[in-house]
Amino acid sequence: MRRRLIGGGFVRWGVVVVAATMSVVAAVFVVATLTAPSSSLPPDLVPPEGTYDVRILRDTWGVPHHFGRSDADVAYGLAWAHAEDDFETIQGALVASRGRLAAMIGQDGAANDYMVQLLRVQEVVTAGYPTLAADVRALCEAYADGINHFAATHPDQAIAWAYPLRGEDVVAGFVHKLPLFFGVDQALKELFEDERQRPLTERKTARRGFELGPVTGSNTFAVGPTRTADGSTFLVINSHQPWEGPVAWYEAHLHSEQGWDMVGGVFPGAPLVLHGHNRDLGWAHTVNKPDLVDVYVLDVDPEDPDRYRFDGEWRTLEERTAAIEVKLWGPLRWTVEREVLWSVHGPVVRRPHGTYAVRFASFGEVGHVEQWYRMNQARTFDEWQAAVRRQALPMFNTAYADREGNIFYLYNALLPKRSSGYDWSQYLPGDTSETLWTETMALDELPQVLNPSSGFVQNCNNHPFATTHGPENPSPADYPIGIERRVTNRGQRALELLGADSSITLEELDAIKYDTAYSTQSTMAQLVERVLALPRPIGASSEAWDVLADWNFETDVDNPRAALAILSLAQFLPILGEVEPPSDEALVAAVSQAAQQLLQHHGRLDVRWGEVNRLRHGPADLAVGGAPDVLRAIYGELADDGRLVGLAGDSYILRVAWSSEGNLRSDSVHQFGSATQDEDSPHYADQAVLFAQRQTKPVWMYEAEVRSHLAREYRPGGPDIGRPD
Repeated sequence: MRRRLIGGGFVRWGVVVVAATMSVVAAVFVVATLTAPSSSLPPDLVPPEGTYDVRILRDTWGVPHHFGRSDADVAYGLAWAHAEDDFETIQGALVASRGRLAAMIGQDGAANDYMVQLLRVQEVVTAGYPTLAADVRALCEAYADGINHFAATHPDQAIAWAYPLRGEDVVAGFVHKLPLFFGVDQALKELFEDERQRPLTERKTARRGFELGPVTGSNTFAVGPTRTADGSTFLVINSHQPWEGPVAWYEAHLHSEQGWDMVGGVFPGAPLVLHGHNRDLGWAHTVNKPDLVDVYVLDVDPEDPDRYRFDGEWRTLEERTAAIEVKLWGPLRWTVEREVLWSVHGPVVRRPHGTYAVRFASFGEVGHVEQWYRMNQARTFDEWQAAVRRQALPMFNTAYADREGNIFYLYNALLPKRSSGYDWSQYLPGDTSETLWTETMALDELPQVLNPSSGFVQNCNNHPFATTHGPENPSPADYPIGIERRVTNRGQRALELLGADSSITLEELDAIKYDTAYSTQSTMAQLVERVLALPRPIGASSEAWDVLADWNFETDVDNPRAALAILSLAQFLPILGEVEPPSDEALVAAVSQAAQQLLQHHGRLDVRWGEVNRLRHGPADLAVGGAPDVLRAIYGELADDGRLVGLAGDSYILRVAWSSEGNLRSDSVHQFGSATQDEDSPHYADQAVLFAQRQTKPVWMYEAEVRSHLAREYRPGGPDIGRPD
């Protein structure tokens, strides 16, 4: 049996396949017919010659730099280059947003497809896509054309029935995924349990504070010129992502003659940089946990289950049928049907223990690409803030820095303006408009910090009220419940380390970013203290108490005591979703089990941490420091050989510095390389050693720099333009 010590990041692991129980899938099977999809690609997938003008320059690390005439040209090139390196994942993500995942992978995708239809993803996109600005639509359509072109020239890798892709499919990818960032999938999963999971709140009760669920990981720091040694401005972009799959980072540089010039992280299916920097400014996102989802218990007519009471009147549920195509074997598909219902609140789920409606912030929003695109295009703080003011993104902590020395933190969230007197953490009565919120908070009403006197801002998934040191920290009393109140170990360490150094150099910033310690105020330290206060067991595990007593809370590769602590106690950290503290019995059992595992596989309890904690990818099998919820975050799965093999955490790291004169320096590293799915590529794992050794490589943004480190230049679908000597 394998155990995982993992966290999420910008979005949870496996986001495309909704985390639903098999009862959801089973509920789908109502009516069925057998079909066989088309096995040949449609014609005309390749755009006419001259439609797009873009060159892809791969540097010596395999990173693609796209130089195009227009922004649309660049998006077309990005699609092609990313498809070269990870076509399967891009294709799967776009298919999932259409609600066709089960037709691709079988019944494991049925819950996703049901959700796509329940939440009306396609209807939202059809209605909203024409309202997007023309240049945004052109960007999405160019990206779709790039994927279509790649599919046409690689038919053996393409799912024929999925084509052609359209610009609407690119937008649907965002409409599909973003509600999962803030827990819509978890709310639906909860409703499909055998029994009701939460009580119905009574009217006019005291509202309970919102508690954070599973903490996910990411770090970002911005340090202004008043706190750096030489007057520079620093930004660390460090999202903690799964190392493979639909939300794994891909590095790209996008440059057009229209002025687009961004470098940063891209997810499969995204036509632009999601966080990164241009020559003037940059930003990073971390996951926050605003309360954006409410579940209502409907008062159903006992004589007619399709009617529900609302404000004293009976209303009729809107009913449709979702047809879900499920792959069986070979070309055969099994089409099943499931009712999808709708009320004034939103989507409705009918279960034996009740009929429930779900309401969530941002329903109907299609402007995610447009907002990120305007953020990419911005050259000043005012322009960037104007883009953010669009509020198309429903969540994310965001840290910002620019060449002018501005630093900024925003707790971004479409927080509903809810009526007082209800416990909004429980299920709500669905029979009154008192609980039906229709407005969300404006940007200026959200917690934010601009150019604090301390000279730094940070967020490591901690609450916004400990963003910095000094009076500029937002006060919890000024903001509604619905914002998490928890501080992670990473947040504690960031405040301790940034706050202790009033003259930070770039090297010192790296040391902070790669810090491997747990704070003495952390949950980990409290767990160790509890264990040491308990009677030690008799036998081989007794020595474990001595090892823990001598541990210094560090997780560097040479630490001889971290292995026991992490293998036993990391499972109880809030990062893994534990809300209630473990019992004494659970702590003793965990330490004893970890001790036995170490003795079995390594012959000792004080084994070097790097012998246990590993980065494995192709030929790479490397010792790596770090652990769950330290600033050098590594989350792994315990393999059969007793090693903890990394799966998530620190992944694509980008560090940016603007000198006091405004000159840019940027460095990055990826945990594997640019071609993480192509084992034959030299870039399959060529950055793994750098990553394991906490080193970075230069980011080249000027074409002359790129050409000085050029490995290959070509156009999508064409031969190499030339290779350097």
